[in-house]
This record gives sequence, C-alpha cells and structure tokens, in this order.
Amino acid sequence: MAHTIHILNGPNLNKLGKREPTIYGRTTLEEIEGWCRDAARGPIEFKQSNHEGTLIDMIHEAEDAADGLIINPAGLSFQSVPLFDALKIFEGPKIELHISNIHARDALHRHSIMSSAVTAVICGLGPRGYVTALGAMYDLLEAKG
Repeated sequence: MAHTIHILNGPNLNKLGKREPTIYGRTTLEEIEGWCRDAARGPIEFKQSNHEGTLIDMIHEAEDAADGLIINPAGLSFQSVPLFDALKIFEGPKIELHISNIHARDALHRHSIMSSAVTAVICGLGPRGYVTALGAMYDLLEAKG
C-alpha cells in the first residue's frame, strides 16, 4: 500500500540557497523537493508558506489526506502555540525536521516547542535530512501496519 506523506515548510524556507548559507547551505527548496520526489514511495505533497495560519490550514488538510506528516516549522518552532496545537490534532506519525542542529545554535534557536507534539525530530543533517526524514516516515508507517 502506498502511503501519502505531506511535507510542510515554514517561513523563509523559500529563500534557501540565499538565506544564511553558512547555516543552511546553498541548496534551494526546489532542489530538496526534487530529492524528496525521487525518494518517494508513494504520493507526496510538498508545500511551503511564510504564514502561520496557512501552515495550520495545511496541517488540517493533511488530517484527512495524509498518512504521515513531515514539518520544518522554521522560525515558528520556537514560539507558535497555534501551530503546536494543530500538530497535536494530526493523529498519524509526525516528524519535525530542521536543516541545522538547533541544539547547537544560539539560545533563541535552541528549543523547539513543537518537539513534544511530534513522533520524532531530525536535525543537523543539512538539506539531505529531508530524504532521511522521508525514509524514517515510511519506516514508521510500515511498523504501524
């Protein structure tokens, strides 16, 4: 059975490749999407928004359409209670993803409030962490049955 995975990306990730390349590298979000589509074993939705409410709507849409959810909440990781609450609604496996190792960053970027609402967290693997997260999601879904 092919599982449907939604991959959601938060604010400023549309600027990957240009934004702080010493932290995030020069890979664009479009390149990452291509890697994910190549690695997918079923349908995926790959979306990005700079708006908190739009990301919440995307999570609500995933509730009825996706088996698993991968999210890079970006800057919203550290302060968005509404996004946190939306993640708790989604009942399937959820992976929080960060390109950088947030635990090794400055105090402002060190603690994600999203982590307690998700199944797993992947951080610090760079842009290829998306493909790792996708593989991990398939493992979680297959183990679930």
